[in-house]
Amino acid sequence: MTQKALRLGTRRSMLAMAQSGQVADAVRQLTGRPVELVEITTYGDTSREQLAQIGGTGVFVTALRDALLRGDVDFAVHSLKDLPTTQPDDLVLAAVPVREDPRDVLVARDGLTLTELAAACEGRPARIGTGSPRRMAQLNAYARSHGLAVETVPIRGNIDTRIGFAHSGELDAVVLAAAGLNRIGRIGEVTDFLPVDTMLPAPGQGALAIECTAADADLAAALAELDDPYTRVAVTAERSLLAALEAGCSAPVGAYADLLADGQIVHEMRLRGVVGTTDGSTLVQLSITGPVPASHDEAVALGRELAVEMLAKGAAGLMGERAL
Repeated sequence: MTQKALRLGTRRSMLAMAQSGQVADAVRQLTGRPVELVEITTYGDTSREQLAQIGGTGVFVTALRDALLRGDVDFAVHSLKDLPTTQPDDLVLAAVPVREDPRDVLVARDGLTLTELAAACEGRPARIGTGSPRRMAQLNAYARSHGLAVETVPIRGNIDTRIGFAHSGELDAVVLAAAGLNRIGRIGEVTDFLPVDTMLPAPGQGALAIECTAADADLAAALAELDDPYTRVAVTAERSLLAALEAGCSAPVGAYADLLADGQIVHEMRLRGVVGTTDGSTLVQLSITGPVPASHDEAVALGRELAVEMLAKGAAGLMGERAL
């Protein structure tokens, strides 16, 4: 007898479909059940307004969660950085698979790096597109400290649209996430990988979130086989920092937790955080190092501890209107 297909809810974008397709393949192998993709349009996909004005990247999540709660789909795949930091009681984050490359990247005209681009614009600022206040803050701060003439330009659109701005000459470059380009097979178009020392990623960037209803315990247990514990504690610490700063998904906050190892033995986790004004004139950037968290609560505590230090250094005043 043919088993009933599991219905995976996904946004319609090329990137969302690619990453959901990869999860669907993994779930098929894991469970032996067929998986079908159910495409769902979110408000974030249809609105042309800047994300910061319509509620941040959380606008990509609501329609998927509503479909889960209505029973239209059995589970959903999100880019983890899009998830609000408060988890609904009736939904469970069943798995956070191994994280992709968390870095931001530059796709520039003529194959130029960031430094080369700024030098090639002959007396005018290099016009670099991004829809992210976090990227604007760090890019402008880096340009200031290295004497580079850069102008950040707010943009929206899918990956094709954004890269098109650079290839058409409308902009000199755009900043994107390495993970997204990897997942759709376009990493070869990157002209410069921005080190995390230059630009801290968004909390959870590069990671996926697989979500189902709390009532479906059997499915949650099956999906949990895809969970990577190191990725889980790292992104939990990053998101805890974001939550403790009382900042929304669109606030100019970067965070990255990486594992420190001696040889093959992982012994510590370092959490770095940054908050800044979008013009790059002021940044608060701090880090904290501790034992690798052995539980969700320990990871949360690490994020909160760093947030307290950042708030003491004036982080709250750099985020504009704080999310309540």
